Amino acid sequence: MRGLRNSNGMRHELQALFQILFDIIRLRKGPDAIPYSPLLFVCMAIFWLATGFVMTLAADELDLRGFVLGTLTGIAGLGCYAALLVIAGKGPRLVQTLSAVLGCGALLGLMFVAGSALLAPLASADVASLVTTLILLWSIPVEGHIIARAIDRHWYVGVVAAMAVFVFQLFLYSLIDPAAGQAT
Repeated sequence: MRGLRNSNGMRHELQALFQILFDIIRLRKGPDAIPYSPLLFVCMAIFWLATGFVMTLAADELDLRGFVLGTLTGIAGLGCYAALLVIAGKGPRLVQTLSAVLGCGALLGLMFVAGSALLAPLASADVASLVTTLILLWSIPVEGHIIARAIDRHWYVGVVAAMAVFVFQLFLYSLIDPAAGQAT
């Protein structure tokens, strides 16, 4: 009976964590709602990597090289956010903030996969592509919201930071893989 109670407690905690992440995605909560836990950060990083791998498998245009390059540019983006927090004097919020960025990014990635799978048979390829692209682009205001709340600034400061990181990641990706930059 005790094991059952523990698994139910863990399930409840996971549901609460996912609810917090969904609330952050909807811009209702900030990274301060995520518990401070280095272990949770590692779990969110694994969740983020697993979601990236699932996205790679689900998308015809992605391959293992794209997964690796996307992961490297994602890590570079996290490094930018970490530097911004440290420069702003908010280093103690680093674990929660990066956990929120990773967890929300993973959930948005899963929404991308689900949207692709559900819309492909129901809508034209253009509509499905537009919806899934909008899901991925929503990560910019979400990350901006997270950063703004973490550094105690107005939301537009965070959105500008997230846009700058996004552009930096695109630049870095095209620098590493020039063929990808020419294809777009």
